[in-house]
Amino acid sequence: MARVRLGAAERREALLRAAVGRIEAKGVAAVRVADVAAELGVSNALVLYHFATKEQLVAAAFAHAAEEDLARLRRVLGRRTTAVRRLRAAVRWYAPTGQAKGWRLWIEGWAASLREPALREVAGSLDREWKAALTRVIAEGAAAGEFTCPDPAAAAWRLTAFLDGLAVQMTSYAGALPRATMLEWAEGALARELGMTSFEGTGTAEETE
Repeated sequence: MARVRLGAAERREALLRAAVGRIEAKGVAAVRVADVAAELGVSNALVLYHFATKEQLVAAAFAHAAEEDLARLRRVLGRRTTAVRRLRAAVRWYAPTGQAKGWRLWIEGWAASLREPALREVAGSLDREWKAALTRVIAEGAAAGEFTCPDPAAAAWRLTAFLDGLAVQMTSYAGALPRATMLEWAEGALARELGMTSFEGTGTAEETE
């Protein structure tokens, strides 16, 4: 069977997905251009045609994975329901107890960004987008009288810092705590930021896709 010839955009997409998979499996330090090329059966030169250096490939791979996560977050937060239900759904998806994938990838990225300026810029920009998205919905819910939150931006910062910390613990020390406990803590952190004692009467959080 003849090999299907991919267009430039499709080829770039395939390279990025392969790079993401290698980072998740082996870590940033162990990723080689040759490994990504071999996985797709292409030459090193083709990879370097799209990404001039390994550092550019890694930064682009993180941006690619993060944009997919941000797209999912926008869908969850953009649903036509209460702010509380949207925020609970986002927390369930993002927390290490939920459906968000790739925590090993992000932990690798945070560590590598200490040494790689390009990766640090990518990670920082996407982190700000995540916090801004949460801030908007928290502010919307507070304005609608669903809950009380005097500083939505600070609440978004504290909540994401808490969830990131949980993810590091759960990824580094698998099985450290039961899933149900993690979910209870995550929802508890959200409730505190919204000035609520619990989510009774707010309905069940919607399932993510």
